Amino acid sequence: MFMIMLVLDDNAKLDPVLEAWAKLGVSGVTILESSGLHRKRRKHIPMRYLYGDKSLEECGNSTLFVLVKQEALIQQCLAAAEKVIGSLDEPNTGVFAAWPLTFSKGIPLG
Repeated sequence: MFMIMLVLDDNAKLDPVLEAWAKLGVSGVTILESSGLHRKRRKHIPMRYLYGDKSLEECGNSTLFVLVKQEALIQQCLAAAEKVIGSLDEPNTGVFAAWPLTFSKGIPLG
């Protein structure tokens, strides 16, 4: 069993990524609203400079976690995500990571 984590920079691409993963048979994705250190530091702009300027407002990221049984699904999920997002090697796209799990409980993966 493996854990996949995707930090998605553009929340507009969340549903298309989830749909692409669902087509692979991946379900049970946990989605967390998140923010990185860079965004936290940028939010220290005094509010008087933000008033009325919606272009300076930022929303955070979405961090997706999902368990998959087969290791092959890791590469399939990566390929499906990059088809939606574009190359994760590009800036401001996201971060993808996966690792093996030695123990889990409460996960009905058949």
